Amino acid sequence: MSDSTPAGAAEPQTGAKRLRDLRTRLLSLAAMHSDRRVNAELARADARKWHYAVLATLDEFGPASQAQLSQRTGIYRSDLVAVITELTGRGQVERAPDPADRRRNVITLTRAGRGQLRKLDELLAGVEDEVFAPLTPPERQQLTRLLGALVRHHDPQM
Repeated sequence: MSDSTPAGAAEPQTGAKRLRDLRTRLLSLAAMHSDRRVNAELARADARKWHYAVLATLDEFGPASQAQLSQRTGIYRSDLVAVITELTGRGQVERAPDPADRRRNVITLTRAGRGQLRKLDELLAGVEDEVFAPLTPPERQQLTRLLGALVRHHDPQM
């Protein structure tokens, strides 16, 4: 509180109203805060967003080639190789030659990977509760629908 604000009075709004009401800016600021919180919590669990994307995708779709995983997660193939190598080293996925085509690998989620995915699901649910604390459950559902509509409009493959 500044010296010129009486006790009990609300602090005056800072910044121009047109900035405070600019939806694209608000979306960007909210996304930056959310991204920082997600990254920080994943780092505490020695994980990254791409680890989560691979584990969740394998859990939902089952074993997949690296090309399928790249397409389903949106991770570039060259980057995905490093992610799979990390997860393999941790025992969370297995990489084996595809019996139908020995030139490609099939990636499979392991028991340890399922355990890590459960931990990360809980961790991310906590971050979501924190980030969306000011919203009621119906408002959160509405926001999910609206953000989904925006994302699908700009990337119909999502």
